[in-house]
Amino acid sequence: MRPSKRAADELRAVTLERGVSKHAEGSCLVKFGDTHVLCTASLEERVPPWLRGQNRGWVTAEYGMLPRATGDRMRREASAGKQSGRTQEIQRLIGRSLRAIVDLEALGEVQISVDCDVIQADGGTRTASITGAWIALRDCIEWMKARDMVTRDVLTDHIAAISCGIYEGTPVLDLDYAEDSTAETDANFVMTGSGGIVEIQGTAEGAPFSEEEFAQLLGLAKGGITRLVDLQKMAIL
Repeated sequence: MRPSKRAADELRAVTLERGVSKHAEGSCLVKFGDTHVLCTASLEERVPPWLRGQNRGWVTAEYGMLPRATGDRMRREASAGKQSGRTQEIQRLIGRSLRAIVDLEALGEVQISVDCDVIQADGGTRTASITGAWIALRDCIEWMKARDMVTRDVLTDHIAAISCGIYEGTPVLDLDYAEDSTAETDANFVMTGSGGIVEIQGTAEGAPFSEEEFAQLLGLAKGGITRLVDLQKMAIL
């Protein structure tokens, strides 16, 4: 039995609230159960130096956790003078995931920076961030369309992410912290709305997992991401 009493293939309660930031061109407050992330997309009329003159844009991401996102207060990384390796790895993952479904030439010579700030953490912060970041990015691009800043379709698909793992010998979907901290296997899946795989991160925390178990996790992830994409579609109606 899972600590949350959920079925093995059951997501936590997921909400995607748009337009929560007054100033950002696109924003979304995403909640995967007790994991809450504020995603904001900011349009910048510049590109990285290595992209200048190439008639294409860029999408990047930053990620961070507020000091009381967890049970104990964490020191702000800015006060430490550098980001942790975990933070850098997660924000690069978010950026790669978003760029996988963006036509950078259609975007033009601008940059969209998506900030994902974890307000409250209970497992799955990176997967919630990616899922909410798509909403913020989409609304930023719609903001541009309304001002004739883009004339072609920039987004090529949806993108969402979910965690899966083996908990007490059973493959389960969307791990909360109680499961994630003790799971025998922990994996994150990033996929497009059309079913394309963008990235898979999987680790055996104890005994190695089998090919059959991996196939079960992939099957759970596909079902979970299909439901997340449906929720994205409902949110933007």
